[in-house]
Amino acid sequence: GSKKALMITRTAPTWHTEDWQKQLSNCISSVQELLEQLELSLSELPAQLQAHQDFPIRVPRAYASKIQPGDANDPLLLQVLPQAQELTKNPGYSNDPLNEQQFNPLPGLIHKYQSRVLLTTSTACAINCRYCFRRHFPYQENRISQQQMRDITDYLNGHSEINEVIFSGGDPLASSNSRLAQWIGQLSDVKHLKRIRVHTRLPVVIPERIDTQLLELIESSSMQWVFVVHSNHPNELDNSFAEAMSLLRQRNVQLLNQSVLLKGINDDAKTLAELSESLFDCGVTPYYLHLLDPVAGAAHFEVPLKRAKLIHLELLRRLSGYLVPKLVKEVPEAPSKTPII
Repeated sequence: GSKKALMITRTAPTWHTEDWQKQLSNCISSVQELLEQLELSLSELPAQLQAHQDFPIRVPRAYASKIQPGDANDPLLLQVLPQAQELTKNPGYSNDPLNEQQFNPLPGLIHKYQSRVLLTTSTACAINCRYCFRRHFPYQENRISQQQMRDITDYLNGHSEINEVIFSGGDPLASSNSRLAQWIGQLSDVKHLKRIRVHTRLPVVIPERIDTQLLELIESSSMQWVFVVHSNHPNELDNSFAEAMSLLRQRNVQLLNQSVLLKGINDDAKTLAELSESLFDCGVTPYYLHLLDPVAGAAHFEVPLKRAKLIHLELLRRLSGYLVPKLVKEVPEAPSKTPII
């Protein structure tokens, strides 16, 4: 019996406070509740945003607990709180800023770059970030059924240049472990696939998501695994996040981070340098710093190009090269992310 107990302490995250699915279903979903918890007054919000229907508010409680009460300009709060500016129409901002519909050969599959494809494996997220470029994405039309997954593996079998599948969404880790296991099982029949890449914000906002079943699934798979987490500010990272990353690293998962450059949130070199250092302390390599995608409703987060370049230059001055994320933008028709130099 003692050997088994020892095994379990090694693999089961001992820091789990609450099952991740409970946390996921118990998110804050009203502006009023969030503001009450943060001791902020509702009067600071325009009435039309208190019932923001097309892109509702969604904040895990663990994330809300990292927001400074009483501070209406807290950088974590600004990422999740609906603002009046979302209703302003801005030229050049659209519902499909990356023109993804054009690269959507099958429901649930986006094939935009030569050697990799993206699957919208989940229609949900744990947190609704107000700058999300897929806030208007037709998720319902891109849900992946069993039959569609068969069509997707047929497509992959017919494209030998594809060696990597990216799980995206929504947030792929909002899917259950059994769904993920099913997809991985089907994908392992495609001989030329080498890697599974998971784009996720869940380990940042509900670190308990990195649970024993997920770790076992990764361990038993023959693929290489890459996790690209999404953190924009050092205040988002804590010991639970560090613990989750350590469990992934023990299973040889490559860990990268992508951030979005956001006005009033992380548009200064000091914050971004601190983020890079904190990520690296957790074994995560800073990978991308994205210019904002021009999605309708997010123009107030935009950082001007000239300022973005200056911030990036300052990061190069402050940090070792491997701690500096690449400054990139997504150009709809380009064959890759476009570096900003």
